[in-house]
Amino acid sequence: MAGSVLTSIATCTAYRAVCGGKPGVPGVRVPVSGRVLAERVGWLADLVRGMADEVIAAHWSNAEMAELAGGVGPDGRRLPSSGWMALRRLGWCAVPSAGVVVSDRVRRIAEEEAARALRLACHRRGIVAALLATWPADPFARTDDEWSALRAALPAGTDNATIRNRTRQITGYIGVYGRFPVGLCELEGPPAAARQVSLAAADRQQVVVDRVDDRVVRVWAQLPICAAPASYRDWVWHDVDVVLPATVPAGVKVCTPTLRPGDGKVRVDLPWQTPHTRPPLDGHTRALGVDWGVNTLLTATVADLDQDGSVVVRGRPLRFDATGVSAKLVRLRRHREHLKTKADHLTRLRDGRPADAPADPALTGKLVLLEAEHSAVCARIRHLNKALAWSSARWLVDHATAVGATVIYVENLATLEAGGRSRSLNRRLSGAVRGTVFTAIAHLAAKVGIAVITVPARGTSSGCPRCGGAVKHVKTPQGRVAGYRWATCSCGMSMDRDHAAAQRIAARGLANQAKTRRDRNGNAAIRTATDTPVRHRPRRPTQAATIRPPRDRRKTVPTPKQVRPATVKTTRLLPSRRQVPAPADSPLGSAGKRPAGRTPQETNPKGPVPQVPHTVPTTAPRHPHRVRGAVLGRGFHRHVHATPVTDRNGNAGRMPDLPRIT
Repeated sequence: MAGSVLTSIATCTAYRAVCGGKPGVPGVRVPVSGRVLAERVGWLADLVRGMADEVIAAHWSNAEMAELAGGVGPDGRRLPSSGWMALRRLGWCAVPSAGVVVSDRVRRIAEEEAARALRLACHRRGIVAALLATWPADPFARTDDEWSALRAALPAGTDNATIRNRTRQITGYIGVYGRFPVGLCELEGPPAAARQVSLAAADRQQVVVDRVDDRVVRVWAQLPICAAPASYRDWVWHDVDVVLPATVPAGVKVCTPTLRPGDGKVRVDLPWQTPHTRPPLDGHTRALGVDWGVNTLLTATVADLDQDGSVVVRGRPLRFDATGVSAKLVRLRRHREHLKTKADHLTRLRDGRPADAPADPALTGKLVLLEAEHSAVCARIRHLNKALAWSSARWLVDHATAVGATVIYVENLATLEAGGRSRSLNRRLSGAVRGTVFTAIAHLAAKVGIAVITVPARGTSSGCPRCGGAVKHVKTPQGRVAGYRWATCSCGMSMDRDHAAAQRIAARGLANQAKTRRDRNGNAAIRTATDTPVRHRPRRPTQAATIRPPRDRRKTVPTPKQVRPATVKTTRLLPSRRQVPAPADSPLGSAGKRPAGRTPQETNPKGPVPQVPHTVPTTAPRHPHRVRGAVLGRGFHRHVHATPVTDRNGNAGRMPDLPRIT
């Protein structure tokens, strides 16, 4: 979100291609199936990854990492921002294998992948160097002075989770080798490049992107027709028509994509840009405060800032309840751990066999099957987490747009650690999607001009939003048993715990707008905040209900005649005898017959005679169970229950004037 352009990524799929000719020059056109296209993109990705890994391994040393981190080349000039240009300025060029012919643009792509990996390693190198320079006697119980010295040496923006993980890594190295590592390059090995093709590092001699219409983009790229191309004749132009999803507006600028080969298909990560102006950080009068929970993923409330500086909140909470999805994720994680345990056991059995013994085909087949199943379960968890995060973010931004809020205040849970709690809760906190949810909220809110600001999370659930005192957590409003769902206070406050926390978050944000700052990544945050009591907006006067006169139940007067309405509401069963007239052709003087009712029942029927029970209606159709959460959750999951989006007048459902957030 830097500058005046907002970049989004549309993940598409290339199912087929056409090879031959050049962009703008007709030639012999040969269709290529999706599997052949994926194979050729995979050959290019393997060539790029091989050259990038060689560059990373050749320059994985503390001296060369310091040279790259310094940002100045051998000639005294500042290194360019482009990764491949910076490596060439340093003389770290990618070289293909012997006998393989690649163009200079393919070497650019490999150098760009290597530069990205090395620059990320430079950031980790600074953190490890700061930890080693300020290593205390007890790294897991630092004093205040030791923390101050560490914070002064660490790079800006380093969170507690990174400090804890790197401290554990250094402690493990000391336990194995009995000494401190010299730096990052000795602490860990060189990273591996991703199996992808970042075409953004090339120019029009390698890739060309054309817009066919509002829904189709044509990507021209040179791909090898063999695994090891020996000449330039083995490189052929391929044009791929990529269908854009409905979330991409018509007329936006599309950029050079990234190709990721898969199982018989090619994923195309196509960036597209829209003009964007950063919303202001202060001057907001209506906000949405959001609290994060394990089961109820998001709980929000609408807050207003009055002229006198007080914060007024509404009594209606907004909830995105994903309890069903959380239970599904817990089951998938348990299944993943079970598969991993079995695979590790089979791996130990395979490695423990004698070296001269032949391989057991049954054991190898089981291990391959378990690894494939484990990968499938991991992909399922990853996709479900992503869908949950973006669905909840879209719901929240729609609510903010509908009520006219100009800012969304979210509690900062970036340093929330899963430790000191139960095993189940620690597992669920470790697999939470807080970072993905925040990224999705910030991205979707930027498209409609809504600011997203984080506030300190300490004390949001333990303090009262009205008086600021300590609250008591109980199970139910009426009960006195300790719990976590309901919050009560001595001032008379009694409401849902997450709702109270959302009000407190909104009050912190509106009352401390002047303290909002942006970091170098563009994220806005309030570092220190003072709490402000909130007051509830009085409820709107509702139309008085019609008062019915009390029913006369005296026994000393005649029973009054009951007046029935014109249309009598009947049941779904067959009509009673009083509602069915007597047959017109019945003989006079004979007794009337009972009209047909339910099917007669027999005690012991003979033959295939179906028995109709008295409790089952014979005329009304039976409807299956339908969860209302499927409608409220936008069809993402049938067990997601979310508050429907309403406009300022209280009209539920999607409003015609509400912009579609993509």
